[in-house]
This record gives sequence, structure tokens and C-alpha cells, in this order.
Amino acid sequence: MPDMEWQSALRDLMDEYRSRCLWFLRPDYYPEGEEEAEQVLRAIERHGDRAAFQRSARIRQWLSPTSNATSAGS
Repeated sequence: MPDMEWQSALRDLMDEYRSRCLWFLRPDYYPEGEEEAEQVLRAIERHGDRAAFQRSARIRQWLSPTSNATSAGS
């Protein structure tokens, strides 16, 4: 998925679950990179419902599709 699509999906998810899962973040905060996005997704998975968990898992797959590949040291 192109960057703009996963970022849009993440923004939508954050907007929907901000009051329940991301209450500790500024109201205008959106992640600027993949590392920040991962932190937000973990918070949503930890504090959200099943639907939030499933949506965050889909977004995480789009973020780093090669992260599950075998490393060079393996």
C-alpha cells in the first residue's frame, strides 16, 4: 500500500479511537514516521476493542511488509 494510503488509514483509525486509546496524545498529533506509527498502533491494540486491533494489524502489515523476512544474519 502506498504511503499516503496507510497514513490516511492510520489517521482515520486514530480519529475514531483517540478518546478511548490515545487520550494521552495531543489532540492534533499524528505520527510523522513508521516508528511513531508503530507506537500509536501498539497503544490502539492495547486499549481498543477487537475491531481496532484488527484494523491496526492491517495497517502494520502495510508499514513494513519486509519486516518478517529472514535477516542477513540468519
